Amino acid sequence: MPAPESDALVYRAALSACSTLGFIAPDAQVLAHAWQARWERTGNSAPELWRSVAQDFGLQLRPHVAPFAACPQQLGLYAVLPDAAWVGRMARAGVPTVQLRFNSDDATAIAREVRAAVEAVRGTDALLFIADHWRDAIAAKAYGAHLGQEDLDALSAAEEQDLRASGLRLGVSTHGYAEMLRADAVRPSYIALGAVFPTTLKRSATAPQGVAPSAAYAALLRDYPTVAIGGIGGIGAE
Repeated sequence: MPAPESDALVYRAALSACSTLGFIAPDAQVLAHAWQARWERTGNSAPELWRSVAQDFGLQLRPHVAPFAACPQQLGLYAVLPDAAWVGRMARAGVPTVQLRFNSDDATAIAREVRAAVEAVRGTDALLFIADHWRDAIAAKAYGAHLGQEDLDALSAAEEQDLRASGLRLGVSTHGYAEMLRADAVRPSYIALGAVFPTTLKRSATAPQGVAPSAAYAALLRDYPTVAIGGIGGIGAE
């Protein structure tokens, strides 16, 4: 069990329970504090209600102050793709949301592929997000960018402001409760949850969790557009 951060009885009981249930330490801490907050708010510590109210977790009230630009509440099938050619195929096939996840150490190649992906969705209704390479996404006038937790943590305050001011939509990957709070702090356009199923395009930060935990995450984040991280038939999908 992680070291307790409070002597409050409900918090300590919840921390022990969450640790026994197998939650990683940061998530166990978040859940335990939320359980204590709900007890203080309602006097009710029933376990069936333990993780459903955003204010108990300290999630920001909506509408947010200075959020990232909005995206549709329902993003539909969200295909994560390795290059611009695949982006174009899926956009022309009618996939509503596509993400370019192009891996290279060559900055010139990255910029070229991002520009090609933007061109590939031109004339379609597909919304294009660029994974990781947000500066190139801004330069190419993509619809949005998508960042993982490490990418988010690497942003300076000035870079975050530049990204917000650009008008790009921002999606953030999360794999549990602590990461949800981190994502919520930047007021993104949508939050990705998971991993629900394995994906072949990127090694997930956690083992696939299945549908039930992700349903609980989505219920907590119901005011956000959310997508599920997972894999479909060898083509990454979120």
